[in-house]
Amino acid sequence: MAGTAPEDRPDAAEWHNPLRDKRDKRLPRIAGPCSMVIFGVTGDLSRKKLMPAIYDLANRGLLPPAFGLVGFARRDYADEDFARVVLEAVKAHARTPFRQEVWDQLLEGIRFVQGTFDDDAAFDRLTDTLTTLDKERGTGGNHAFYLSIPPNMFPLVLDKLCAHGLAQTTGPDAARKPWRRVVIEKPFGHDLKSAQELNALVNGVFPEERVFRIDHYLGKETVQNILALRFANQQYEPIWNANFVDHVQITMAEDIGLGGRAGYYDGIGAARDVIQNHLLQLLALTAMEEPISFEPKQLQTEKIKVLSATRLIEPLDETTARGQYTEGWQGSEHVVGLLQEEGFDPNSKTETYAAIRLEIDTRRWAGVPFFLRTGKRLGRRVTEIAVIFKRAPHLPFDQTMTEELGQNALVIRVQPDEGITTRFGSKVPGSSMEVRDVNMDFSYGEAFTESSPEAYERLILDVLLGEPSLFPVNAEVELSWRILDPVLDHWAGDGRPEPYEAGTWGPSSADEMIARTGREWRRP
Repeated sequence: MAGTAPEDRPDAAEWHNPLRDKRDKRLPRIAGPCSMVIFGVTGDLSRKKLMPAIYDLANRGLLPPAFGLVGFARRDYADEDFARVVLEAVKAHARTPFRQEVWDQLLEGIRFVQGTFDDDAAFDRLTDTLTTLDKERGTGGNHAFYLSIPPNMFPLVLDKLCAHGLAQTTGPDAARKPWRRVVIEKPFGHDLKSAQELNALVNGVFPEERVFRIDHYLGKETVQNILALRFANQQYEPIWNANFVDHVQITMAEDIGLGGRAGYYDGIGAARDVIQNHLLQLLALTAMEEPISFEPKQLQTEKIKVLSATRLIEPLDETTARGQYTEGWQGSEHVVGLLQEEGFDPNSKTETYAAIRLEIDTRRWAGVPFFLRTGKRLGRRVTEIAVIFKRAPHLPFDQTMTEELGQNALVIRVQPDEGITTRFGSKVPGSSMEVRDVNMDFSYGEAFTESSPEAYERLILDVLLGEPSLFPVNAEVELSWRILDPVLDHWAGDGRPEPYEAGTWGPSSADEMIARTGREWRRP
C-alpha cells in the first residue's frame, strides 16, 4: 500500500494533507487574495512602518502574488508617483534585503486615489479602483482599510466607506465569502466616554469581529513570548502567584524628547499614550490565567477577567506620580525641557512621566502590587516586565554572608535587547561563604539565527488572515479606561506635573510612591 495514491485508499474521503492542517502553527500562513487601502498614506507611520512591513511580508513570501496596495491622500499623485514614494520608504526602512523581483511583483498591484476624506467623488474612484483590482489582480473583494489618520477623522471616513458600500462584504464571487476589515491606530479615545462613543461609531459600520485595533507592542516577539514562558514551561507556574511574588514592575522608558510632536502629544500625556494601552496590556498578559486554548476568543476572555479585577489603590496622591522633563543632559548632549520644545504651550500641564500602583483582586494576585511607569527623556530606552520574588523566609547564613543578596527576579526584556534575565543568589568563589546576586541571560539574538520580524509585519499579516488574537477588543479598551480615568480626573484638578531633569529616571514623587511600600524602582 506504500505506493497507493490518496484517492485509491479506502478512507480517501477522509484523507487530508497534514501540511494544510490549520491547527499546525509551525508553518507560516500565507494571506489569501486581498488588498490593503491605507488612509493617511503620506504620514510618518505609513512611510516608516506600514510600507516597509508590507514589503518585508512580500519578501518573506507571506503575501499573495496578486496583492494590492492602495494609497488614499490629498497629494496629486499618479500611481507611478505613489510607487516611487513606496520604493523610497522600502529602501530606507525595510528590515529585509531589497530584491528587485519582489518589488516588481508588488509594484503591479500599487494604486493611488487622490482626494480628501469628505470627497464623495474620491470614494467613487476608490470603489472603481478596488473593483478593477478584483478583476485584474483577483483580489476577490477582500479589502482591509487601514485608518492611519487622526481620531477626529474616523467618523468622516467610516461614514464614506459605509455610504459607498465599501464596508459591506460583497464581491464578485459570493461563494468565497469576501471580507472587509478596518484597522484603527491608537489612541482609542481619550477617556471611557469617548472610547465608548468611538466603539459604537466603528461597530455601526464594521462588526466587532472585523475591527482590528493596532497596539504594536502586542506584535513584538518578546511580548508574545510571555505566553510561551508562562504556559509552555512547568517551572514558573507554581511560583507565579502571591505566595511567592513580592511585586511586579512594568516599565516603558524612552530617552527621546517630544520635539515636533506637540500636535499629537500636548494634552494627551504619558498616561493616555502608554499606560492605557501598552502597559495595561502587558499587565494582562503577565497576570492572566492559562486560557483553555490559544484561540483568539479564549485569550481575550482571560485578559478581560484580569482587567475586570484590576483596581487603583487610594489615596491617589500617594499611589500615583507624574512629571514633566526639564532641560538636562541626555548622555553627552544637552537637551531642552518640554516647555521649550517646538510647538508646546509654555504653560502646558501635559505629563511626560506617569507612574501608578495597581492591585488585582484574584486569588492568584491578592495583595501583590503592580507598579506601572512610563516616561520621556529618561536614563535609557528600555521596556521590561520585572517579576520580583519574595525573600526566603529563613536564611541559614550569618548576616554578613548575605549583605549583597537582593531579591530573586525574572525580567522579561521587551526592547531593545529582547530576552529574559533571571536574577538569583550564588556563592562568591573563595574560602569564605559570601552570597550575592548573579544574572543568567537568554537573548533572542544569540539563541536564534532568524531575526525577529517587526511588530507591524506580524500585525498586518494577522489582519489579512483575520486572526484577532493580538488585537484588543471593545471590552479591553473600555476596562483600561475605567482603570485610568480616576487618575486623569485626579490630576486634572491637582496642579502641575513635578519637574524632573532630562536624563534622570523621573520625579522624586515616583520614588516616594514606591518607597511607601518598602520597595524601590529597579534600575534597568
